[in-house]
Amino acid sequence: MYYDDEPEIISKSEIKRQMTALQKLGEKLLDLSPKQLALVPMSEKLEEAIETAKRINHHEGKRRQMQYIGKLMRSEDGDAIGAVVQQIEDGQKALARAFQQLETWRDRMIAEGENAIGEFADAYPEVDRQHLRQLIRNAQKEASQNKPPAAARKLFKYLREVYEGSLED
Repeated sequence: MYYDDEPEIISKSEIKRQMTALQKLGEKLLDLSPKQLALVPMSEKLEEAIETAKRINHHEGKRRQMQYIGKLMRSEDGDAIGAVVQQIEDGQKALARAFQQLETWRDRMIAEGENAIGEFADAYPEVDRQHLRQLIRNAQKEASQNKPPAAARKLFKYLREVYEGSLED
């Protein structure tokens, strides 16, 4: 007979998979900045182990430290840590997509001119059209003279400021 209150038996392979997953999550923590790490719910002991691992350069020493982090992760709330790390990764992906969009806008404005400016102004009404036109003219002139893209970088920086300003509203 099988009773509901009997403990579930977990195979050695499953336990090993879980430990490997926790160690991989610990490795992801190494890639986070100090500001991002502060968002992760973890013990001081794990935080110290991560800081130590960041300072270790020797391969074998780093491997052992990562195993130690994996061991410490067993006593942590892996789901909560994983959720925060996932949020951070999703935010970074969204930021990368936004930058790609801005690069596309910049390239379109340099190539198409007024049509692309109008579409951008519709999407971001707070843009200073006159300043934007000046930046585009400079970038077009620079491109026609085969100069380094300093003006195009200034245009991208302005587009980024407009985009970030729209997020704050």
